[in-house]
Amino acid sequence: MTTALPERDGPEAVVTLDRREGPYGEVVLRQRGGHFEIIANGCFLMDTADGRSERLLIQAALDELDRTGSRTERPTVLIGGLGVGFSLAYAAAEPRWGRIAIVERETAIIDWHRNGPLGAFSDGALEDERVTVLHTDLLEYLAAADGERYDALCLDIDNGPDWTVTDSNNGLYGADGLAVLWHRLRPGGVLAVWSAQPSTAFEEALRAAGFADVVTHEIPVSRGVPDVVHLARRAG
Repeated sequence: MTTALPERDGPEAVVTLDRREGPYGEVVLRQRGGHFEIIANGCFLMDTADGRSERLLIQAALDELDRTGSRTERPTVLIGGLGVGFSLAYAAAEPRWGRIAIVERETAIIDWHRNGPLGAFSDGALEDERVTVLHTDLLEYLAAADGERYDALCLDIDNGPDWTVTDSNNGLYGADGLAVLWHRLRPGGVLAVWSAQPSTAFEEALRAAGFADVVTHEIPVSRGVPDVVHLARRAG
């Protein structure tokens, strides 16, 4: 990890802790006051200021499995995107989950959790025996012909369906991507998708792809539109 470089003075001084160039562009870890934030290709992705929506991503999926009677004794969950670790830590703290797979394509982000300050937010979850870290691109992993099926897919990729920083992530939210997600769920399985803003178009796309019980949970934020979790179920 590189030496911290101060970028601005004052109570909300921004300090760059690490900056790396990878196959998908630049990724940066910064500290702003008491919080950490991840910047990808110059665009803010997430920070550690408020993890409510990331935790809801996991809880809503488990609640939906319970509501529909689809939950096995030890349901499996795939979390798309390690990020700052809120979702993974929340899943690992829930003993009802069985296998927990976490997909993260950025080497830097995995390093920041294993050897850097983000480890405090994933709270040791990477060492949980139920957790498997899959260092790969989510779309490539999902598209594998012999892929494992899960009881829940909880995806926090980019900024959501309507606002992606990396163009290749658009494929996850279109018709082809949703078809792949549908096939990677067990019958009755739940898809939960985090987004930085509500998307009625994505709700319609979910229904068109054959998902049932499509709902959107909103999480108010201090400024701007709410964060949301889109929830849907593979029927049958």
